[in-house]
Amino acid sequence: MCGIIGLVDFKGLSQEEKALVKRGLKLLEHRGPDEEGFFADGFCCLGHRRLSIIDLSSGKQPMRDEELVVVFNGEIYNFLSLRRELQEKGQAFKTKSDTEVILKAYRVWGEGFVERLSGMFAFALWDASCKKLIFARDRLGKKPLYYFGGQGKIFFASEIKALFEAPFIPKELDLEALDCFFSFGYVPSPKSIFSAIKKLPPAHWAVFSPEGFRLNRYWEVEFSPQALSLEEALEEFLGLFEKAVAERLISDVPLGAFLSGGIDSPLVVAQMKKELDAPVLTNSIGFDQEEGSELPLARDIARHLGTDHREYIVKPEAARILPRLIRHLDEPLADSSAIPTFYVCQMARKNVTVALSGDGGDESFGGYTFRYLPHLFESRLRAKIPLPLRAGFFRILGGLYPRASWLPKPLRLKTIFQNLAVSDARAFYQDLVWLPVDLREKLYTSSFLKKLCGFSPFEFVYPLYQQAKGLDPVSRAQFVDLHFYLPEDVLVKVDRMSMAVALEVRSPLLDHRLVEFAAKLPLELRVKGNQGKLLLREALKKFLPEELIARPKRGFAVPEAKWLRQDLRSFVEDVLSRDSFVWEFLDHKEVFRLWQAQLQGKLDLGVFFWGLMILGLWEKEFLS
Repeated sequence: MCGIIGLVDFKGLSQEEKALVKRGLKLLEHRGPDEEGFFADGFCCLGHRRLSIIDLSSGKQPMRDEELVVVFNGEIYNFLSLRRELQEKGQAFKTKSDTEVILKAYRVWGEGFVERLSGMFAFALWDASCKKLIFARDRLGKKPLYYFGGQGKIFFASEIKALFEAPFIPKELDLEALDCFFSFGYVPSPKSIFSAIKKLPPAHWAVFSPEGFRLNRYWEVEFSPQALSLEEALEEFLGLFEKAVAERLISDVPLGAFLSGGIDSPLVVAQMKKELDAPVLTNSIGFDQEEGSELPLARDIARHLGTDHREYIVKPEAARILPRLIRHLDEPLADSSAIPTFYVCQMARKNVTVALSGDGGDESFGGYTFRYLPHLFESRLRAKIPLPLRAGFFRILGGLYPRASWLPKPLRLKTIFQNLAVSDARAFYQDLVWLPVDLREKLYTSSFLKKLCGFSPFEFVYPLYQQAKGLDPVSRAQFVDLHFYLPEDVLVKVDRMSMAVALEVRSPLLDHRLVEFAAKLPLELRVKGNQGKLLLREALKKFLPEELIARPKRGFAVPEAKWLRQDLRSFVEDVLSRDSFVWEFLDHKEVFRLWQAQLQGKLDLGVFFWGLMILGLWEKEFLS
């Protein structure tokens, strides 16, 4: 992985602009500790920090090819086949790197060449001959790219902190983004937490030229379930999966994998074992003194697969590590699993520079059964009950039923009643947000609600859910997760935490060909009964015995509520006790009341309070 930065000014590049790019580049050193490179001409300057993975000797960036210059963060997994195709078209290569393929591909195929790339990437390519900057992100948004544009210039970087070296960028908050953060725990593209800075959305490429700014979408997964048998689906999956893993094993530096006790990462490790001559170096983590740790299961899987296995016990030291992680997150992210993700990356980095993960299996193959199955059940009920009856009767029940996390799960009916009173799209949204819709109105100050002018985070979810209209409820939910939750939360967390320790993470299950394949699976090969990822489970049976696959899985779950009541309590109460910017937006008395109920175990708003804590730490780091 790498860090990239650049500035284009069509009025002519000043010395101060070149200097601020160099200053911003220094802030990206953690993303690429091996080399630093810089390019400048009359209108464009580009900077690059390199984590050397492929072609260690000649892959230095910014890379030039006559009038073309590129800075690139990521990996192009099909670069060898593209290289052969380009050579057949008369292109001569000076290096063995995937970076040079980008330059030659643009020269042969023009702006649309991005569609031919398979990988994880964010890059910027400057064409000096026509004063044009092209920049792009990969299909699922594994690699980040932020930018500020205005007054005939554009300034971009892998991380927000590098952009704020520019004095002309204001630090004004985007209030709709803040509303999204309180509701989802993250800020969705194209917004960032700052109103002046945007994120290039996944699966987009853009052109900045004297004629203006053009944004183009080049890929989108289309769900079209087909009548496939288990045998047919399994055969096609294994062929695609084998290729996806093999492409991600190309590396000139040491390589390993993460291993949990679930389905996805053991499947990746098992396929790696088939491809590699030496045992796979695997890394697992668990929590100190925590019941239900999955370390024993991961250990048994590692033993069965014959891996070189390492374990790390995470002790409740989040209070010590959190301020450092906030610095790397750039934007507030209320995903507590960022902590174990950081630790497993830190542990893996001691032995390898590249690690394969099982990310993507849940979104593509139907793993989030705690959301998907209730959504499917409720949707079927809604279809049988007339809307006027549902809207009146269940809304009243939902309002009267207590919000009681101490009740057994089957008796926590408030959410079900609230969902039955609304449409499928609204019900899915209510399941997706961490801040319940009814509490949002109580928690927000009147001035915040007034400034939002009727905006709701639902506006981000509804168009995606509607775009998948005509599909079954699970497919519609997966479509939203692939375009929303995955790129804006899961992949942000993985990128920032891995880059904090200069580790490259590759995810075979996020190969776009596998994602497209999963989108044509019939529902019964994704979700059936109370299980999800049916096809992946069948695939894993080819590598592991049934007793290992059937054992309960835990994942990298964090004892969030316990940490908030104990080790991290002081962080939350620091925000509650001081004159923080958040009290311009949240009702202090209502938040304090809910915090007392949280401490007493009367409700579970753990993610909201985790987010409040993160926001308080983020304020000290970025707004002080």
